[in-house]
Amino acid sequence: MGLITTVKIMKTTFIGHRILLKNIDECLEKAIEKQIKCGCLSFIVGSHGQFDELVLKVLRKLKTIYKQIQIEVVITSLGKIKKFHEYVPYSDVKTLMYEIEDIFFKRRITYSNKKMIDECDTLICYVDNNLSNSGAKSIMKYAEKKGLNVINLFDIEN
Repeated sequence: MGLITTVKIMKTTFIGHRILLKNIDECLEKAIEKQIKCGCLSFIVGSHGQFDELVLKVLRKLKTIYKQIQIEVVITSLGKIKKFHEYVPYSDVKTLMYEIEDIFFKRRITYSNKKMIDECDTLICYVDNNLSNSGAKSIMKYAEKKGLNVINLFDIEN
């Protein structure tokens, strides 16, 4: 009898504040490229705010170099999909939506963020630890409790 082994595919996700307070383009690209060089080929990102937009921009750029990477964008609103009916901003990447119809609309992003964390090994984030009440901070803490490798770009000086 042959031995059957399962290889777990590394996956990285991203969480951050809606508004970026400093330029993190270069350190974000370096962090993602480091993940790729360590064997991560699968990335999942949200679709809200400046951080998510920057992550997707950098991932698309890196996909021109590393063709094998897979990019998924999580959608949290059917209205967002319908609004882009003529312009499809995610036509070059896979999109997904978790089962959130029964979740109160103000909790859908948090719920989706937790689902993203549950699928991943690493979190690259942009979180100010000094904020007392932040959805991004609570999700980062959730990732830490789950044992993910957490890379916080907010603390990295450029």
